[in-house]
Amino acid sequence: MLRQFNMPIFGTRLTLGLIEEKLKEHGLLQATTRTTIDSKSVIELGAFTIRFFQTNHSIPDCLGIVFETPKGTVVHTGDFKFDLTPVNNQTPDIHRMAEIGSKGVLVLLSESTNAERPGFTPSEKHVGDHLREAFIKAKHKIFVSTFASNVYRLQQVIDATLLTNRKLMLLGRSMVNVVRIASDQGYLHVPEGMIIEPEEADQLNRNQIAILCTGSQGEPNAALARLSTGNYRNVKVESGDTVILSASPIPGNEKSVSRIVDNLFILGANVIYGSGSATGMHVSGHGSQEELKLMLTLMKPTYFIPIHGEYRMLHQHRLLAESMGMDREDVFIINIGDVVDFSEGAPKQERKIPAGSTLVDGFGIGDVGTVILRDRKHFSEDGILVVVVTRNKADGKIISGPELISRGFVFAPEAEGLMEEASRVGLAALHQLQAENVSQWNRLKQGLKESIGQYLYSKTKRRPMILPIIMDV
Repeated sequence: MLRQFNMPIFGTRLTLGLIEEKLKEHGLLQATTRTTIDSKSVIELGAFTIRFFQTNHSIPDCLGIVFETPKGTVVHTGDFKFDLTPVNNQTPDIHRMAEIGSKGVLVLLSESTNAERPGFTPSEKHVGDHLREAFIKAKHKIFVSTFASNVYRLQQVIDATLLTNRKLMLLGRSMVNVVRIASDQGYLHVPEGMIIEPEEADQLNRNQIAILCTGSQGEPNAALARLSTGNYRNVKVESGDTVILSASPIPGNEKSVSRIVDNLFILGANVIYGSGSATGMHVSGHGSQEELKLMLTLMKPTYFIPIHGEYRMLHQHRLLAESMGMDREDVFIINIGDVVDFSEGAPKQERKIPAGSTLVDGFGIGDVGTVILRDRKHFSEDGILVVVVTRNKADGKIISGPELISRGFVFAPEAEGLMEEASRVGLAALHQLQAENVSQWNRLKQGLKESIGQYLYSKTKRRPMILPIIMDV
């Protein structure tokens, strides 16, 4: 987007640090204007005034956003929880939220990730105690996998590593980048000499090493997945090692995470996984039901749009709002691309804007359309059959063929009879067309496709993509 529209970027200090790393990669650092903001910042953009309020989440400096518009105030919470004992002492600014609500909020957009979970989300500090206990008990190497952006969790791993006199290894590009940037900006405190490279591990005993790695969501190319299959150069998970998954699977990732956990057990590791009181190795960065209700109470919106979650979570968040006295018609559940218009009178949810995925294929961006995807799906399910026919250019008589070449449909040597019969069916169709004085290539190709396709479906109940090729010699 920045290549097409050179827009200014506003972000908190750590956010901009992470963004600048990407801008360097793409050669856009010098051309981009960046402005650091905090909870006290005010931005004037035309008819809009934008203000902020401090929240907390699993990454430092999280802010909610207040858009003051000519029609009223719109509040976007971003990801948040109400952690009153945060690791970095950045407590949510409840007084500021109440002040915003007292001035009137037209519409609140509030996150819904944990709308199904009752109660309050535990404090991040609980994880630190369990990490220290696991580090003290571990007899060999310790692997900890978590989100690289969860800087508080990284700090607690660093503290446990220091407590047990271990050295720390970082695996995964994003983990290395976040630790470096967060350390440079003072968000992480890493003792000098603690971090080692993988090749230095050979000089240490197994009980002197801790490893922070990416891959807690089962990503196939991330460090943890490769460790679980023994495919990470210079580093191996060995029998007796401890592996801690300090994250819970995002919906849809459960199967990939489960496969990695199984592989780690096969390697003989002691695997600690799962969130909540079962292990104490993870607490969510998102507020549960009582915190979502607290946000609604503080903001007192006229209208409410639950955001950020599966549909069932948005639905549950709407029920929470209704339980607090909001009318159902004042709560809007919207899909990607839906528009809610706030103008004169009651808001309306009638419009849509173009939205969806932009597909990247090789060097092409956005040039893979529905037709191409449909063809690829067809190939993947039923395969492809190339039908080659050679004709005499002078009189149109068939010299050879039809010759059938199968890819992903049937293995030709094992289906010789089927292919021979399909060839005879195609040849008969060509002779029939020639008898009717049909000589146009398009008509001949269509006749081949239909006759061979119908025969193959009757025998296999599959419809391969059939590509006829007619050559005149």
